[in-house]
Amino acid sequence: MTKILYAIQGTGNGHISRAIEIIPELQKRGEVDILVSGFSSDIELPFEVKYKFKGLSFVFGQKGGINYFQTWSKNRVRRFYKEVKKLPVNDYDLVISDFEPVSSWACFLAEKTCIGLSNQAAVLAPNSPRAEDDDKLGRLVLNYYAPVTAAYGFHFQRYNNSIYTPIIRKEIRQLKTKDDGHYTVYLPSYSDNKIINRLNYFSDVRWEVFSKHTKKAYIKNNVLIRPIESKHFMESLTTCTGILCGAGFATPSEALYLKKKLMVIPMKSQYEQQCNAEALKQMGVAVMKSLKKKHRSVLHEWLNSDKIVKVDYPDNVSEIIAEIFRNHAPGYRLRKIGKAA
Repeated sequence: MTKILYAIQGTGNGHISRAIEIIPELQKRGEVDILVSGFSSDIELPFEVKYKFKGLSFVFGQKGGINYFQTWSKNRVRRFYKEVKKLPVNDYDLVISDFEPVSSWACFLAEKTCIGLSNQAAVLAPNSPRAEDDDKLGRLVLNYYAPVTAAYGFHFQRYNNSIYTPIIRKEIRQLKTKDDGHYTVYLPSYSDNKIINRLNYFSDVRWEVFSKHTKKAYIKNNVLIRPIESKHFMESLTTCTGILCGAGFATPSEALYLKKKLMVIPMKSQYEQQCNAEALKQMGVAVMKSLKKKHRSVLHEWLNSDKIVKVDYPDNVSEIIAEIFRNHAPGYRLRKIGKAA
């Protein structure tokens, strides 16, 4: 039986939600051990995790970007190197990394094949949209944070043959949507006060804000702030008029799939989100540069619009995993694919 190591980045919710769909497909084809590194996801993985590492994680700030001080204080190079050396990648026939650095660097040092399967792989792929400002440092980080031998990516559209449309959770696919008239907000890199100050201006709009910075729900005028809890978030997502969120990957993908009006605000100095925002902009999705007061008119225009961008996101999990096994698993003929990230 094929021994598979599936390594998942635990920073952010998109990697975990995608893994919930991918793991059962991997289990059909072999014995799967799961690795998770990082500490910022709000979604629990309903599978046994064999390896839990600190890895290298980013910490959300409260001003629209990364909190670099906390990120630096929580990450330790020596600890990370020990985790890399400790991981027995040579015990596995196939290593798949969803932008997870411990497994990627362990394979690199052991000169072992590592398959990348992530949105980040698609962002770096040829023909994918790039941010208007060429962030050389951002591209460098994205390239070497979790290096892989071959890359398969997810993006909002298929820009080449190694890029697939988003994996949408079965939970989301089974939802029956309606419009209760509120707007759902998920901007984890902004403080509650910053969000409230901007949204209170639109006093005739009901806002439901899901926050990483509170453990207790409360209301400020027309803004409901509540902690992130998967069930409540999905209920809000299902019944909202529109969604205002960061330019990550999972939430915008789910919003598009559910045919909800969407606006994104990319995080500052986060190359992946800047590229995602450009891709969404090209599709017709509204993009706001930041929550600064000077961009208020952009938000006002979006609230008065009824534009919904239509997408076709079929259930493609089995197809993706089958392709990886055809190209890389023992017993299958290997062939060269795309450019590695």
